[in-house]
Amino acid sequence: MERMTRARIREGDARAFEQLYDEFARSVYGYALRLTGDWSTAEDVMSLTFLEAWRLRERVDHDGGSLRPWLLGIATNVARNTRRASRRYHDALARLPPGDDASDFADELVERMDDKERVTALRRAYGSLRRPEQEVIALVAGSGLSYAEAAEALGTSVGTVKSRLSRARKKLKRAAGPERTWPQEYEPITREA
Repeated sequence: MERMTRARIREGDARAFEQLYDEFARSVYGYALRLTGDWSTAEDVMSLTFLEAWRLRERVDHDGGSLRPWLLGIATNVARNTRRASRRYHDALARLPPGDDASDFADELVERMDDKERVTALRRAYGSLRRPEQEVIALVAGSGLSYAEAAEALGTSVGTVKSRLSRARKKLKRAAGPERTWPQEYEPITREA
């Protein structure tokens, strides 16, 4: 790189830094891949190298040849830090007590959504509610607020919240039909304050 380009990089010229990236990204990535042996980690090292180079841009000498050695030096340090962080992470995991086998959360989701039609019908029914009714359902059933808390959030009375919620439930049950059941959250809510 010529002296003028080095000066532009030192000053934080984005175009000059873009040229630096274009010229050396492949070289830094190849070096990082050889250091880490993992293409994904090498991509991370390359990205972090250029972020660190931007942060350290004022350290670029005014004179000199290629900035490749400077970048590869940064890449070396980034790879070391990445390995160190990974080692610490794995060490921390190893210190955790063995846990019980957790059930797959996908099974729980499948149980809650027993079929696509039910979800589609629920969305359609919810979409047919007036905006105030949707807001009440979202606050009380979705966010778990009490009637009083929902009233405070909406700037209205508890009675208004209850009546909107009652109307919304009736509309949802009508839209569901007798053969459908709604998720627990949409069933009658008895929480008061």
